[in-house]
Amino acid sequence: MAHAGALAPMQAGRRALLTAGGAAVLLVAGCAQLSGGSSAPKPTGSWSGRMSLRIESEPVQTFAALFELRGSAETGDLTLTTPIGSTLAQLHWAPGEALLKDGSRTRRFDSVDELIEAATGAAIPVGALFGWLDGRNEPVPGWKADLAQLGAGRLNAVRESPSPRADLRIVFERS
Repeated sequence: MAHAGALAPMQAGRRALLTAGGAAVLLVAGCAQLSGGSSAPKPTGSWSGRMSLRIESEPVQTFAALFELRGSAETGDLTLTTPIGSTLAQLHWAPGEALLKDGSRTRRFDSVDELIEAATGAAIPVGALFGWLDGRNEPVPGWKADLAQLGAGRLNAVRESPSPRADLRIVFERS
């Protein structure tokens, strides 16, 4: 266990990592939770662009990154980078596993749900992201997606519940 004097720098570093990881997880976790009874394979896609996330917590948390998203809700990859190309995080998910690589450390989880819980401290249901990016208004409790500007490569989604409020903005190109 760390000494009390070492907690402040560790907490600040952890907060930054959790914010980056939380945003990444938000994207990935939601992708892995698409609902529906069909066992047919979901279509795969590839998107790149930039995203920002604002969480109205105390204190407010903000995150912005460039991203590359490939795959589907069931199996895929997400890479988050800075504007100058430094990798913030790499995520990979497949049935039964979710991996988060940040720097030289890789954390493994049995499910995306566990990854979300570990990275953010709470489940974040954004299960319809792939559908939204494909232009389908997939319903997610607590979330409202604005698909009006998809043709211009813009997606906005707001989570009103559970608290705190979250505002996700994505500017993208489909590859």
